[in-house]
Amino acid sequence: MPITDLTLDQLVDFRPEVGEPGDFDRFWQETIAEARRRPQELVSRPVDGPVTELLVEDVTFSGFDGDPIRAWVIRPRSGARLPAVVEFVGYNGGRGLPAEHLHWAASGFVHVVMDTRGQGSGWGGGGSTPDPHGTGAALDGFMTRGVESPETYYYRRVFTDAVRLVDTVRTLEFVDRDRVAVTGGSQGGGITLAVAGLLGDDIAAAMPDVPFLCHFRRSVALTPGRPFTEVAQYLSVHRDRAEAVFDTLSYFDGAVFAPRATAPALFSVGLMDDIVLPSSVFAAFNRYGCEDRDIAVYEYNGHEGGQLFHWQRQVAWLRGRVE
Repeated sequence: MPITDLTLDQLVDFRPEVGEPGDFDRFWQETIAEARRRPQELVSRPVDGPVTELLVEDVTFSGFDGDPIRAWVIRPRSGARLPAVVEFVGYNGGRGLPAEHLHWAASGFVHVVMDTRGQGSGWGGGGSTPDPHGTGAALDGFMTRGVESPETYYYRRVFTDAVRLVDTVRTLEFVDRDRVAVTGGSQGGGITLAVAGLLGDDIAAAMPDVPFLCHFRRSVALTPGRPFTEVAQYLSVHRDRAEAVFDTLSYFDGAVFAPRATAPALFSVGLMDDIVLPSSVFAAFNRYGCEDRDIAVYEYNGHEGGQLFHWQRQVAWLRGRVE
């Protein structure tokens, strides 16, 4: 597969103008404040199964509009307060099975894996969280659900779920509230950037891995494969809605959240990625608000990025910031 975008030298200096709504901060402050006004109803039960050397718990917490959202908590059998890694998963994946998520806990972290509402049937071990909110006409997939306005857009609910999960993890008796990091690949990387921008110093680190949902204008116009093409196909039918759609999407752009982030960050990018263009990743990385930031460049990889090779780098990098 050839390089899909700009050269690395061009990417390092890539600082495009990214549309930012004038009421972006107010919109999100009101959204998160409204969610936090609802009581957090946390239910946790131990999970029996083949994983016996780690503690596994099936957790339900209150997300956007108080909706019940599922997550796994996987942790060492330790009485100490430990650093935590909250993970968000990729597009149309779910939290899967606990056995898919043992590496962070085996390395001494509390690992929390959020189920993405309404997703979980495209790959992996599945999801178990419905999205009870209806939307207007939309293409199959999630990119155009509720795109009529920022208030109804699908990712408003997902990003709020993620913030409420981090809020909740910081209250757990076995978690050191000052050592909570967030991470995720692809869609999970986009959610990571949103959480980093919304929570600031409430997180200790952010690790967006080949992050999706960045620089929507460029990504929709140039990305050859789904999911960004869902937006292009929608606009090929709704020909008069382009500006309104991009206005909605600007409230959910990782490149707009990035300057508001204050936690140290480790990004990754694959230069042969045809699902998330490298330029969209650098659009967020180069605008990121903390000087303590780095990006792992996988020159000959696509959207798979560095996989477990990169995870090893994440562990070493994160230990340098939370231990």
